[in-house]
Amino acid sequence: MPSKKRDSKPSMGDQLDEWFVPHPEVKIELESICRLHSISPEELFYKWESYSMKMGQERTRLDVTTVREFKKDLQESVEREAKSKSHMRSVDKRGAYATPRNAAKSGNVFGMLDSVTPVQHTPSAVNKRKSTFETPSIPKSSKVHATSSPSDARLLPSRADQDGNQSIAFAERQNSGQIIETINGHLDVHEAPIAPHPEPRVKLTANTDLKKFRYRPMAMHLSEASEVLDDRIDEFQSLIQAHHDLDDSAFGNAAAQGTNEIVAVGRIASDTPEGRLNAASMVLETSRRTGAGLRVPLKVEPVSYQFFPGQIVAVRGINASGDYLSVSEILDVPLLAPAASQPSTLETFNERLGVTEDEDSSVPSKALNLIVASGPYTADDNLAFEPLHAICRTAEETCADMLILIGPLFDTEHPLLASGDFNLPDDPSIEPDRATLADAFRILIAKPLQALAQAVPSITIVCIPSTRDLLNKHVSWPQDNLPGKKLGLPKQAKMVSNPVTVSINEIVVAISAQDILYELRREEIVVGKPKESNLLARLPRHLIQQRHFFPLYPPVDRTLLPKTGTQEGIATGTPIDVSYLKLGEWLEARPDMLIQPSALPQFAKVVENVLVVNPGPLSKRKGAGTYARLTVYPRRLTSEERDKGALVGHRLFERARVDVVRI
Repeated sequence: MPSKKRDSKPSMGDQLDEWFVPHPEVKIELESICRLHSISPEELFYKWESYSMKMGQERTRLDVTTVREFKKDLQESVEREAKSKSHMRSVDKRGAYATPRNAAKSGNVFGMLDSVTPVQHTPSAVNKRKSTFETPSIPKSSKVHATSSPSDARLLPSRADQDGNQSIAFAERQNSGQIIETINGHLDVHEAPIAPHPEPRVKLTANTDLKKFRYRPMAMHLSEASEVLDDRIDEFQSLIQAHHDLDDSAFGNAAAQGTNEIVAVGRIASDTPEGRLNAASMVLETSRRTGAGLRVPLKVEPVSYQFFPGQIVAVRGINASGDYLSVSEILDVPLLAPAASQPSTLETFNERLGVTEDEDSSVPSKALNLIVASGPYTADDNLAFEPLHAICRTAEETCADMLILIGPLFDTEHPLLASGDFNLPDDPSIEPDRATLADAFRILIAKPLQALAQAVPSITIVCIPSTRDLLNKHVSWPQDNLPGKKLGLPKQAKMVSNPVTVSINEIVVAISAQDILYELRREEIVVGKPKESNLLARLPRHLIQQRHFFPLYPPVDRTLLPKTGTQEGIATGTPIDVSYLKLGEWLEARPDMLIQPSALPQFAKVVENVLVVNPGPLSKRKGAGTYARLTVYPRRLTSEERDKGALVGHRLFERARVDVVRI
């Protein structure tokens, strides 16, 4: 969340209250950290979030003890950075041929990410690897953990990671099954049947044309890619003109000098390629049809707004001098109509759940049981995939109707997978010397899913890839689906694209594996009093208003994203293929539910009548994570709705209970 522009700068205590809402004793410690390191409360908040992601939420409750540990960790991080810079300067003086990875040039503006995974390199270690061609060895444990699955000692390295911090063993996790957040808590949780249902109770339909995602990346000309960006501006202008009932004469070229008030539609951008968007660098980019593709600075001081690069906006104002557009009003962008179905269609799906017209639909056993999990699915220090086995057991015990697994499944940012230094369990179907990543996937991931499919034959498993998935050759976003047959997945597993919009019975669900919320949080600029003060509700609203899974353009530089556990430590980021951005648009209706995994705190909220769920990662880098469990009751029809025969809204946000649960 960026800082807010105010007439008078608030005190440090007021800012800490805004960002942390701390206890008085905690507030004193936080003020001490700010003064010691000469940082603002906003920067301190980002550093605290980075520390929380590293240590796990169960170990980072905001109390005096934890804040003091955070203070110590922050000081150690500063000392490590100082030593690293000193070492790099000495290497430069000696004329070393190896190029050091200079943290000062990585784009890490506030230093907030340094504590995630400090990576230190010594010239001797690099030279040794180059001369001997040895794969770096990571210590393995000599014992098989009693609860590991698959049980193979070679998958369980030491619990001490590279930076000396101790990871939490999955079997030793605390508060397993604890509900962190709930929506519609007055509804009962799904009641598991005695035996699995004989037939699937859900009908899965793809509302996205999956064949279009099989494009060749980087195959379109730059001129065609720019047309995609222009067309989006022109399409929004047509929507805004119809919504506000404006004449053609009301619109004008924002970059042209004039004394008449005009309405201009364009894309928010920054006049500098580096640095965050701010009020001084903000410009409006026009399309070639409406403004010859020119950019004009925006002056919007009298107006409260929340902007981010790539956002399509409509503003009313005057460009009297020809130097900038003075904005007097920001016009609302119309929302898509909510998803709706015919009464007969809803009754058909209700019958599928065993609910007749006169029967009570509030019985928990009649409700759908959906489980949503997001990767990674194992901690950084092993490839046992214990969280994946645990979520499969949960799905089996509760006889889940659907299990949604969002990538990365086989994570390119996992230290062991990135280094290639790991062994597979003994399996007669593969030769160890000729094993491929597909073989590793079949053994480590496909096997528990096959076991789940055998135990609950009526389940439907949906797999959404990520740009971090090693086994998906389609590395750009929007992204084609994983090759299901090649990976040995059961027939109940359905491979879909990233992003995708599907219908689960009548429920329209939009899913994307790309963490747009984290990038929006970093790039958004808020001036004045926002319409929605809650950050976790405001960020999804941008997606709903912009009708797109990834409205941010350009994406955040990957060197500014949280560091990974790999040797390089740089995140994959968002490799967008601009030519096919239209595949990320919401075309027909507003979805009933948006599933958007993010590194931000897990949550479930209702935004513009859309149920928005961030299940959080199933496994954090050093501990267990969370997942989302949904209990969806049938949509009851009134006699009036049946008689009319018109389209009926699904109103999922009223009849679905969402629990965010610790695995």
